[in-house]
Amino acid sequence: MFIKKFTLSELNAPGRSSMAQHLGIEFTELGPDFVQARMPVDHRTQQPMGLLHGGASVVLAETLGSVAGWMAAPEGFHCVGLEINANHLRGVTSGFVYGQASPLHVGRSTQVWEIKITNEEGKLVCVSRLTVAVVPSAKAAG
Repeated sequence: MFIKKFTLSELNAPGRSSMAQHLGIEFTELGPDFVQARMPVDHRTQQPMGLLHGGASVVLAETLGSVAGWMAAPEGFHCVGLEINANHLRGVTSGFVYGQASPLHVGRSTQVWEIKITNEEGKLVCVSRLTVAVVPSAKAAG
């Protein structure tokens, strides 16, 4: 289903200046219609009580859904977020969380991605849904 093809090395290229890099998000697997990544639960991603910050989970979800959306968009197009929601189901205090984005709808003008985030035991931590708009890239529009 993905139109644009990348390797994990390309997605994790050093020197990419982004929030994902700052939080330690690392892409771990690419399938035919899904993207997976992991994120550490540490001082960068915890709230003051020592739990995984809900906002960090949303960053992981939006990162996964946006990358998946971009890979599913036609050449000359990219995706921008329209709406994201998240249900935080379980606290995590250390280790890693793992996210996977899977398509619910991939249309010409919008896409909807479901992102499930689990802990190291595979238990669901957060479930999120991201809606993106498919828009012409600046170079394609220009």
